[in-house]
Amino acid sequence: MKSYGVIKNALSLEVVDFANAYLLLKRKVLKTFFEERYINPFSHDWGTFNDTQIPNTYAIYGDIAMECLLQGLKPIMEKRSREPLSCTYSYARIYKKGDVLLRHKDRFSCEISCTMTLGGDAWPIFIDPTGKSNVEKIISPTKIITKPNPNKGVKITLKPGDLLFYHGCELEHWREVFEGEYCSQVFLHYNRATSKQGQQNINDRRPHLGLPAWFRDK
Repeated sequence: MKSYGVIKNALSLEVVDFANAYLLLKRKVLKTFFEERYINPFSHDWGTFNDTQIPNTYAIYGDIAMECLLQGLKPIMEKRSREPLSCTYSYARIYKKGDVLLRHKDRFSCEISCTMTLGGDAWPIFIDPTGKSNVEKIISPTKIITKPNPNKGVKITLKPGDLLFYHGCELEHWREVFEGEYCSQVFLHYNRATSKQGQQNINDRRPHLGLPAWFRDK
């Protein structure tokens, strides 16, 4: 089973540099908002530092600029998938030193996904191409129990603008402890447009792209 691949230079460095600078500035703005008590720290409209998967790391769901990338790269993803796709949502993070992404599979909205490096230090991602499920129990956001001798996975290192596409619901993926200072990543998620479930899940059940997660099913 192999449901992944790498597209080199999927975006120009000019666009990638803009997206990276944009996320770094947005993180800075959110920090200032919190410090000045301008917004509630549990409001996610500008992003969050309360992502349970990667605690204390800046992340944002459905950012308008990132959703433009989601739309713009859809034709490339459809060409590689050889089938029509519908956009679900984007998610971006600025990882910090010491972060770890545990081995996992994704929810249905991430049926066909891609991750792209936008800037910072390189941080390899691992993909288990067998499709097996090796996670037995989730202890905490930073600790899991796996079955004995899980597949070591394929190590993939992306340069800014490179894109890894993979079947997020089928293949376990993870990252080991990050040794760099920061790494900006954007995740772009799609469903198969021809499936009934996919047709019911367009835009991750939001009226349109660019809206926060609390707009689902409104």
